[in-house]
Amino acid sequence: MLELGTTSLVIVGVIAVVGALSLVVAVVLRRQVLAAPEGTDSMKEIALAVQEGASAYLSRQFRTLAIFVVVVFGLLFVLPGDASIRVGRSVAFVVGAGFSAAIGYLGMWLATRANLRVAAAAMHPGARTEGARIAFRTGGVVGLSVVGLGLLGASGVVLLYRGDAPAVLEGFGFGAALLAMFMRVGGGIFTKAADVGADLVGKVEQGIPEDDPRNAATIADNVGDNVGDCAGMAADLFESYAVMLVAALILGKATLGEQGLVFPLIVTAAGAFVALLGIATTRVRGTESGLRAIYRGFYVSALLGAVLAAVAAFAYLPATFAESPGTADLSDVTSDPRVVASLAVLIGVVLAGIILWVTGYFTGTTSKPTLHVAATSRTGAATVILSGIGVGFESAVYTAGIIAAAICGVFLLAGGSVWLSLFLVALAGCGLLTTVGVIVAMDTFGPVSDNAQGIAEMSGDVDAEGAQVLTDLDAVGNTTKAITKGIAIATAVLAATALFGSYADAVETALRDVTDAATTGIVTSMLSFAIISPVTLVGVILGAATVFLFSGLAIDAVTRAAGAIVFEVRRQFREHPGIMTYEERPDYGRVVDICTRDSLRELATPGLLAAFAPIAVGFGLGVGPLAGFLAGAIGSGVLMAVFLANSGGSWDNAKKIIEDGAYGGKGSAAHEAVVIGDTVGDPFKDTAGPAINPLIKVMNLVAVLVAPAVVAMSVPNDANHTLRIAIAVVAAGIAFGAIVASRLRAARVDAASLEEEPAAAARRPRDT
Repeated sequence: MLELGTTSLVIVGVIAVVGALSLVVAVVLRRQVLAAPEGTDSMKEIALAVQEGASAYLSRQFRTLAIFVVVVFGLLFVLPGDASIRVGRSVAFVVGAGFSAAIGYLGMWLATRANLRVAAAAMHPGARTEGARIAFRTGGVVGLSVVGLGLLGASGVVLLYRGDAPAVLEGFGFGAALLAMFMRVGGGIFTKAADVGADLVGKVEQGIPEDDPRNAATIADNVGDNVGDCAGMAADLFESYAVMLVAALILGKATLGEQGLVFPLIVTAAGAFVALLGIATTRVRGTESGLRAIYRGFYVSALLGAVLAAVAAFAYLPATFAESPGTADLSDVTSDPRVVASLAVLIGVVLAGIILWVTGYFTGTTSKPTLHVAATSRTGAATVILSGIGVGFESAVYTAGIIAAAICGVFLLAGGSVWLSLFLVALAGCGLLTTVGVIVAMDTFGPVSDNAQGIAEMSGDVDAEGAQVLTDLDAVGNTTKAITKGIAIATAVLAATALFGSYADAVETALRDVTDAATTGIVTSMLSFAIISPVTLVGVILGAATVFLFSGLAIDAVTRAAGAIVFEVRRQFREHPGIMTYEERPDYGRVVDICTRDSLRELATPGLLAAFAPIAVGFGLGVGPLAGFLAGAIGSGVLMAVFLANSGGSWDNAKKIIEDGAYGGKGSAAHEAVVIGDTVGDPFKDTAGPAINPLIKVMNLVAVLVAPAVVAMSVPNDANHTLRIAIAVVAAGIAFGAIVASRLRAARVDAASLEEEPAAAARRPRDT
């Protein structure tokens, strides 16, 4: 086992202290947010309903997910390896899952209280400055908590397990990623079912505003923003933080030994100072655009992250690779480890900045692509949808190309060494994640501003000037949400690429213990990574297909849940005509219950597919095809995720442009067209797209965990062959069984909706 020297142990201990101090600062910022005025009694009543709905949903979701955590905790014990490692990995899995859940709950809890305070700020002078400050600092609390818990978890494992820490941290990252994926899918289904139902019945059929209190889905819509965007995204970025550290520590140990194991922790610890600077410098000045202030805070903090990483590299890393005791052979690499590590981190920081700009260009309210989508509303919903799809496809190519260029740059830095380049990719990811505190703050800004606008509109206590301020902040929030999704996608690709290297390391280690594995042609093909091998190409196709299937399942789940909301809201309008005249109060709780029930029922299918598909491919076809499976998932995943996120973002902000008065404004035919486009984009940008990020990392981590067992069972004897095939069949059966169950559930929903259709058809407006 690799031992850590006194200096390294002291550094890791200091990093743990930095993590703890990050949590202390988060508590201080939380008090500042909660100290802001809460507004009128009607605002408080609406906010309380949102708080209760969000808390009830997450509590039920966590009870459901606890079953998965217990099952996986037991399964991790079955994997081969040293007993102490298995125990540590299983416990770390629970800790990672618990931290991910805690971050998600914290994001929801504070956002559902900050939204009220942002709405109240709109009632007073300086609304733009104060509202933006509260919204951004709310995200800052969550961002610092992500940094703090991530550093505490990783440094704690390193202090306990020293050189064996990477193997134990696999469980930590897996727990964080699995919980984040479930929270992303479940929260995404909840929020978009409510949003689509509210828009289709409220805006299109009844002609009332988005957050009109007469719409029974408004409270559920505001609840969904918090359980989807706040809780889901916070958990997603935490697992990105954890998974990137796992990959970096595994590859760092192989390339630079002790110093490679500790240096990624130092880089990510710099993120605590970066987050503080970003939060402090993000202030809206006078009539300045909120987006400009956020950009300024991000770029200033990103520059600090790159500088701190370079200082750490020259202070801690060796001057040559020959001085490093890593297991990888880097004797031919003549470059300075301090220089290449600093440049790799810089590439990650620059990558984040470029993606921020590109995503803002394709989704911002003042940019040409979104203005074009808004202009197509003059010819109907079909052209709005087509133009948004075009924006999504085009932006996906540019974003993927930028990420590919960053990876190529890292490869050139490594002088062609594959192992070193993989480690540098992981460092680039760590560099990107030095800004994670600011990224989380940017993302939380969106739903808090959106909720604040909803509370203000439902209460009727904010004047026209204040309402316009909240509308502007909401539009900024739409862009920041799209930007953070783009950065999260880049992080996912870098993490998955680094995990790809971790997978190869796990396979090579296992192969050294199996001397007679390659005695037949079939077994040789199963163990070969050559892309020209037909069976490896099959793995590539299956990996890409899994991303498409996962996305389809997520969007279909939103479709079914949204259909139930549409029927319920229509029913309330039909059976209680006093709702439209304000004589009756809608049953908000009924819609929240439907969203909760349907989202929890639907989240299992995509999750089971993600967990068991790589197991089926690995045990059924071998580690070579499983490598192809991961490559296919990464390649198709980055394109699909960017396409879904940016097309949805452009539709959302095109709606904002029309609602601000363009092409006839609210209530016009153009407005109806962009509302339809926005409802199509809702499950794109807030359910399927973001969930792809944890999906590809979950599948990579599952592959890393099962790789030694797959190699061991590839030894050609009848007992191994039978057991291997049996495991593959069971895994495939679970994955496809979940899909079949989902299809049967859809058929039942369709059959039930037939009873509602005659009444629904009678209520639809007819052409005259």
